[in-house]
Amino acid sequence: MPPKTGKKLHRGPGGRDRREKFEQGISTALKSELGPTHRAVKTLMSWTGASERTAKHWLAGTHGPSGRHLIQLARHSDAVLFYFLAAADRSFIVPGLHLVAMRTKLLDLVEAIDAHKRQ
Repeated sequence: MPPKTGKKLHRGPGGRDRREKFEQGISTALKSELGPTHRAVKTLMSWTGASERTAKHWLAGTHGPSGRHLIQLARHSDAVLFYFLAAADRSFIVPGLHLVAMRTKLLDLVEAIDAHKRQ
């Protein structure tokens, strides 16, 4: 019988719980913004280039996104970005992000008003 090679590495305290919490957090964030419908799956696919099955796993909370997919999700979804910042203990950044978003919306509104005045 051949000898065993390698060692089993333990994830440390709460490894599985933390992972499941991440997966559920991403799922909750996505559902709050997109809903649990098939349209949400299609939206996730277009945002990230992920497969349909992968997007369904994210919404179900059974799997979490990889690093590059997480970046794409945060680029398109404020809810995912805010969850990520809270999970990283950086929630103090969120109010600043809200101000930037409000400023952008106000500038868009001013442009719409100006365009209406020119007509």
